[in-house]
Amino acid sequence: MTNISTSEAKQTIELAPSYKIPLVLIISALPLAFWQLWVSLAIALLGLFLLLQTVTIRLKFTDISLEVYRSEKLIRNFPYQDWLNWEIFWSPVPILFYFREVKSIHFLPIIFDPKTLKNCLEKHLPLERDLMES
Repeated sequence: MTNISTSEAKQTIELAPSYKIPLVLIISALPLAFWQLWVSLAIALLGLFLLLQTVTIRLKFTDISLEVYRSEKLIRNFPYQDWLNWEIFWSPVPILFYFREVKSIHFLPIIFDPKTLKNCLEKHLPLERDLMES
């Protein structure tokens, strides 16, 4: 589910959370505990951490930037004009979102709706290869 709010000059798309990766990690850690307890514990903790992030973090695409919120508080803003590249890794089951700005590189686990993420990225930041195919 995607929430879309519109104002006179600005359209904002908020990505819905996706609990797939955290839940897969937590569930896969359970049987792994019989084989290797420490590995299972590490995977379960990672899954719980991602579950907490999924509950609290929201991405919003505005007309000029990607905004990151934690519990309704804006914590970071990434203006599109500073972006150089982006990629969603492993198409069959998207697990990682990468984007590069002029001054930094960012990796985010896919803890939000991957289809809406890709649609928003293609709308606001079409890649050169996408432009060549058009």
